[in-house]
Amino acid sequence: MNRRSFITTAGAAVAGSILVPSTSSAAFAVGLELPALPYAPAALEPHIDALTMTIHHDKHHAGYVTKLGDALKAANLNTDNVAELIADISTLPVDQQTAIRNNGGGHVNHTWFWQWMAPAGSGPAAPEGKLAEAIQSSFGSLEDMKKAFGDAAAKRFGSGWAWLIKKADGKL
Repeated sequence: MNRRSFITTAGAAVAGSILVPSTSSAAFAVGLELPALPYAPAALEPHIDALTMTIHHDKHHAGYVTKLGDALKAANLNTDNVAELIADISTLPVDQQTAIRNNGGGHVNHTWFWQWMAPAGSGPAAPEGKLAEAIQSSFGSLEDMKKAFGDAAAKRFGSGWAWLIKKADGKL
């Protein structure tokens, strides 16, 4: 699977299969450890193959955790919630911000990805209800959202993470 296919497939799957159960900060907390996959590496096939999942978890994600730990140690910092640390990145030493942003961001993104993805059949096949309406309103169609999502993700550091978010005004 190439990078663009992975990004587009993952983006569509995330948009179609997850509803965050809570908006509290605790729901988004990410510690400093590499979490275990909550399902088998092959569980997301045929959309994401087992090898891609294994490489992303055991190599990429593990590398982000290790490099983040090194960057935090170099800056004499510690945290119980990497997501909050990233949200307050501008308060950190300037010479450490890039390493912490890139590696902390990679760790947070992968952690949320593992939590919010689910094997086929365990959720809706496509966005439903208010999410489907918001996608239609904001992008015109699910296919147009997938294209915009893939284009945005391809321009990002690392694996090309992009998240579909709902703004305070309700727009995506």
